[in-house]
Parts: sequence; structure tokens; C-alpha cells
Amino acid sequence: MEPQPRTHRVVVLALAGLLPFELGIPHRIFGRAKDPAGRPLYEILTCGLAPGPVRTDADFAIHVEHGPELLATADTVVVPASYELGPVHEHGRLTGELAAALAYIRPGTRLVSICTGGYVLAAAGYLDGRRATTHWASADHFQRLFPAVRVDPGVLYTDDGDVLTSAGVAAGIDLCLYIVRRDHGAAVANDVARRTVVPPHRDGGQAQFIERPVPQPQLASTTAARAWVMDRLHEPLRLTDLARKEAMSVRTFTRRFREESGVSPGQWIVGQRVERARRLLEETELPMEKVAREAGFGTAQSLRKHVQAALGVSPTAYRRTFRATAGTSTPPSPDGPSVDAGSVH
Repeated sequence: MEPQPRTHRVVVLALAGLLPFELGIPHRIFGRAKDPAGRPLYEILTCGLAPGPVRTDADFAIHVEHGPELLATADTVVVPASYELGPVHEHGRLTGELAAALAYIRPGTRLVSICTGGYVLAAAGYLDGRRATTHWASADHFQRLFPAVRVDPGVLYTDDGDVLTSAGVAAGIDLCLYIVRRDHGAAVANDVARRTVVPPHRDGGQAQFIERPVPQPQLASTTAARAWVMDRLHEPLRLTDLARKEAMSVRTFTRRFREESGVSPGQWIVGQRVERARRLLEETELPMEKVAREAGFGTAQSLRKHVQAALGVSPTAYRRTFRATAGTSTPPSPDGPSVDAGSVH
């Protein structure tokens, strides 16, 4: 009998002042990922700067069994946010204790931050010259403190190969689900999302959360139009028809849609069509012309154009990666260029 491959080890670094919700995200998402036989795909462990109690931002502490030497055994290290980063947050400088802990991390280890956990990675120099994100409220400060980092405040997460960063709080769920998908494909990630009762992918970036007034409850939303679209992605769609579903003018509907989703109706529809194409490429052997028709792009040429623009690879390359060698290749960017809105007339 062939030996089972070693389980991918994720080590979460718990720092004083941590947010319990964020600390639990890697355990919840990675811990629910299973292979077809029901075996865990990840081993998740937690360490601190020393074994023992770690303060949280709540009225309780957590007890951590492991010290920083556990970082030397990690395949992936996750750094959640903390409200007590001290000189890391104030001056962009690691404390001696934190620097000593990070020195245990082996070269080639995948590094992940949730929210302001990115300050730790940046202070250690891991983000120099790389694209990264953090909570939108901290983005300007983060950029001033770490000018060598290319901060993108508008996305939910970034993927720079072996270093991945997320925006605030719940964006950590988005990032961890993305990592599961990158490692093991859509079916596993979607199963984790269903079990966790969260969407496997959220539309738009964190731009939709940046200090915008919440729509008044009495104002109609665009939910019905979006549900109507999802049943008809393979058909030609007209903006006038969407507006009519909500009894709005096209101008009002377009403004309201952007307020609620962070993107235009055209961008959203193309994004949904790309997502449907991704599922068909991953889960079926349909020829490209059929994938194009089922996803609403009409022709294989149009499919290639939109998939390349959104994901950075061709449909053929995407299928080859996620059907044949899922988990062994670097996937397309999660937040590539904005897609063309031209599919809505």
C-alpha cells in the first residue's frame, strides 16, 4: 500500500491583542477541507511567542500550547490581526521577540495575513515590492509606513504566489477559501463554503465597504434582478430588462446596483459568466464552444477574451491547471483587471 502524503501543516501565529474571530478563521476553513475519502487536507496548529495565555481584544484570553519554534514546521504560516502590535504598527519595526519568532520560518514557506496581520509581514520585509492589502481603514497608514509595498485598498485579498494578504476581518474567510481552491480545486472549496454557510466567492472588492451610507430600508434593492440574471446567464441580457424587474429607470437602477455591489451591472454579469465558465472548465469536459454558450459568452473567442482579462490565463490553461494538476500550479490572480461591461446592451 502506498504511503499517504503528508498533510499540509498550517501554523497560526497568535499575538497579544488578537481578534478571536480572525484567529478562528483558518481553523474553520482549512479544518473543513477533506479529500474524497473524508481525510483532512490540512493540519492546523496555533503557536504564540511563548507557550501559555495570550490576551485577546475580548474579555478572555486563550491558552496556546506551542511556542514559536512550531513555525519551523509550517508549510503555511497565517498571521491574524492584533490590536497590540506596538512598534510594528507605530514605526514599522519588529520587536526583538517577534523577529526571533519569525526567524524560525523556513524559506519557501507560504505566508498569509488577515487584516492588519499584514503589518507583521511588512515589518519583516516579506511584502517589499509586492502587491498587498489590509483593512481599508488602515490602508493609507499602511502605505505611509511601508512605502516599498504596493498597497491595493480596493480588493478583498491579494495573491503574490508565496505571500497572500487579506482585507479586514471576514475577508480572511474569502482568502482562506481562495487558498483551498488554489490548492485543491473548486469542488473542495465549494464544499467548505457550504458547510460554513458562506458564499464561495464574493463579488467586488472592499471598495463597496468604504464609508458609504447604508441604503435606507424602504429603498428597493437590486436583488430580484440579480436572481433573475443568474437563471439566464446563457441568454442575451439587456440593462433595460434588469431595470424593469426592479421598476426603476435604467439610470436609477445602474446607480443603485453600483452602490450595492461595488461594480456596474455589466461588470457584475461578466464576472458571473466568468465564474460559470470556471465551474464548467473545472468540472466538465465540454468543448470550448459549448462552455462559451453555457456561460453566456456566445463564442469561444469571446470566452477566451473575458477569461484571459479576468483570470490572466486562457480557458485551456485554466482547465489544464484545475482539472489535471489542482494544487500543483499557481492559479490565476483572484482580482485581475476589471471585466468588460459590453455584454449588457
